[in-house]
Amino acid sequence: MLELKNVSVQFGGLKAVNKVSFTVNQGQIFGLIGPNGAGKTTVFNLITGVYSPTEGEVYFKGQSLKNIPPYQIARLGLVRTFQNIRLFKQLTVLENVLTGFCYQASYGLVETVTRLGRYQQNENNFYEQALKLLELFELQDKKNYLASELSYGEQRKLEIIRALASQPDLICLDEPAAGMNHSETLNLMSLIKKIKSELSVTILLIEHDMKLIMGISDEIVVLNYGAKIFQGNPEQVKINPEVIKAYLGVNNESNQ
Repeated sequence: MLELKNVSVQFGGLKAVNKVSFTVNQGQIFGLIGPNGAGKTTVFNLITGVYSPTEGEVYFKGQSLKNIPPYQIARLGLVRTFQNIRLFKQLTVLENVLTGFCYQASYGLVETVTRLGRYQQNENNFYEQALKLLELFELQDKKNYLASELSYGEQRKLEIIRALASQPDLICLDEPAAGMNHSETLNLMSLIKKIKSELSVTILLIEHDMKLIMGISDEIVVLNYGAKIFQGNPEQVKINPEVIKAYLGVNNESNQ
């Protein structure tokens, strides 16, 4: 589904990402972790076209993403959320979800102005799909609330639902649990599992909440100072000496 081959990015004299390679297979929940400043969000920006690699290649479904702008990458079926919530706060919950269907619209300017032909057919279809997504993630009762009236956890959930409205094959979630309380985080874990099981969407996830990422990931890559230091399943990651050293600043023996 997604492949990074020896990807590096350099800003002036700083190499933010250094020859990182990994593959995300279809149907996986794939975690990307590391201490602050490890290069995780920079990797997301490389994948989604915000930055171009200084070296290496990024492939999505076998196609190179080199020189492809973010909006075209989204059209290919690769979307993301951000650390900071980005919603249309003065639109309703339902209206926010409907904006996510923009890439699926097949009507032209004349049909939009006259609201005839394919316009009405498309809009009716988008409305029904939006309601189904809200119901699946238990926000249907708040469809007419303004986005600004939702709790923080609900706003996080709405941002993910809006991204899913574009019908992606892979969604990149950048610290979705940031700022959430324990109850909201548990709800988020359930939501991410639903994305995989009920929508068949592959997930690439950055997260600092170790209980969340260890509890749902099939495979995890660990970054430190822009380089990959380990890759494995959650149980392997937990006991790896290099990972422990990166997070705690000690080796495995002294930690014991």
